[in-house]
Amino acid sequence: RRKEGFTLRMVELLEGIAAHIGEALMRKHAEEALRNSEARYAETLSVVDTGLWEWHVPSGQAVFSKIYYEILGYGNGEFPATYDAWRQLVHPDDFERVEGVLRSSIASGEGFTIDLRMKMKAGPWRWVCTNGKAIEKDQENTAIRMIGTLSDITERKRAEEETIALQLQLIQAQKMEAIGTLAGGIAHDFNNILGAIMGYTEIAMDDVPQESMTASHLTKVLGASKRASILVKQILAFSRQANIERIPLQPGVIVKEAVKLLRPSLPSTITIQPQIDTSIRPILADPTQVHQILMNLCTNAFHAMEQDGGTLTITLKDHTLSWEDIEHRPELQPGSFVVLTIRDTGQGIPPEIRKKIFDPYFTTKEVGKGTGMGLAITHGIITGYGGFITCESEPGKGTVFEIYFPAIEEETVAAVKPVTVASPGTGHILLIDDEIMLVELGKTMLVRLGYVVTALTSSTEALNLFQKQPDLFDAIITDQTMPDMTGLELSRQILQIRPDIPIILCTGYSTLVDEKRAKAEGIKGFFDKPMTKNGIATLLRKVMDESRMTS
Repeated sequence: RRKEGFTLRMVELLEGIAAHIGEALMRKHAEEALRNSEARYAETLSVVDTGLWEWHVPSGQAVFSKIYYEILGYGNGEFPATYDAWRQLVHPDDFERVEGVLRSSIASGEGFTIDLRMKMKAGPWRWVCTNGKAIEKDQENTAIRMIGTLSDITERKRAEEETIALQLQLIQAQKMEAIGTLAGGIAHDFNNILGAIMGYTEIAMDDVPQESMTASHLTKVLGASKRASILVKQILAFSRQANIERIPLQPGVIVKEAVKLLRPSLPSTITIQPQIDTSIRPILADPTQVHQILMNLCTNAFHAMEQDGGTLTITLKDHTLSWEDIEHRPELQPGSFVVLTIRDTGQGIPPEIRKKIFDPYFTTKEVGKGTGMGLAITHGIITGYGGFITCESEPGKGTVFEIYFPAIEEETVAAVKPVTVASPGTGHILLIDDEIMLVELGKTMLVRLGYVVTALTSSTEALNLFQKQPDLFDAIITDQTMPDMTGLELSRQILQIRPDIPIILCTGYSTLVDEKRAKAEGIKGFFDKPMTKNGIATLLRKVMDESRMTS
């Protein structure tokens, strides 16, 4: 019986040892399986180009894969794997939106997808996309543990921004085309009308004493007409239907001159504070357009402060833009810019209006105070230069416009052309224009300058006369747009008869000919209407003197 008891205890002991050995073997096998699983998991993570993450929501603890860190430019484990550390890398402008999506996803247990900007260890912000879903929930379906991915979508976002920019450019181009069609349609007739106003005003000024009140009034009429002429050219340039000559120039000189002209027109309740750096780099631009930009913006500032007064600050300085500065402007290149800033302390612009201020014909001003074209023209000009314009404003806190002109390296800046005075001349001029008033005006101008003038309103009649007496005339001035025969065609036929005769072609607006084409046809001079006495007298003397030197 003792032997049986001993045997029984031995059996129990052996069974216990066997059980322990079995448990150890099972534990060892499970640990080995876990290591193999972790190795396969690590190997999987190493071959994908998407960052993986896991987040324990209650504790805020997280796990980030090596690729996750690499996408943000960090070494593996270089920043803590916690929610608090992660949120420090999210762009401040994106965080409220991101946190709202995360709260909603946690509460509902549903998955999410978010595009956001995150800070690289070195360099600019980058766009990333993160997807996540819950893998563990509580009884109320609230997410406890979540997993997800992170991928770099910077290039995709850049492509999307470029597409949006191109779409906006297309819309703007369509607006410009509509304005251009309208402007081109009226430019010729409008310039003819302005030509008559300006021409007869100049003649009247010659007939009255220079110190008289009448002369002063006529000077103002002439100045207003010139501004109207410039406006037509600006509209045509804005709609890409006029060739503008850009030259290297020092903008500080133009801005200072514009400020001088601006002061007398502003009431005493508005103070001008110019801060002009005249040592800044030159820009490639048209001087008249730069002046127009400044006057448009300053006029708007004046209207904003007209009721209560205020301060108008005009600043001009150099500025360098980096890739990070223009990350939302894919059409631009980083580099040196000249920045013109117009700041007023006026009423400000509400956000819903600020979105429309560069649209053609949009204006909040009362009738007689604005056409809605000033900012549209300014936007068209600066965009054509490869620059851009920004507007920051808040109701009650004033407005700031910043215009960025691309700077150039050339040191040679064009000098301001001196004002020329009409000088008398001699010779027989054949003048052709289908507008009776302009023919009479042109003849009066030229006769007063000492020329003999034959004036006609028909290009066909002029050709017949020239064919009969080709040596009678010393020069020809012809309009381009005429019903029977254009000025260009008339010039071709005249030059076939007498190649040496100097011809000046005038146009209020034409899509068929410009100065380059006119000169390629053998025409010596090209003049944009409206015709002024000084302008036509100077050009006529020039082409006639050149003709005499070569004959």
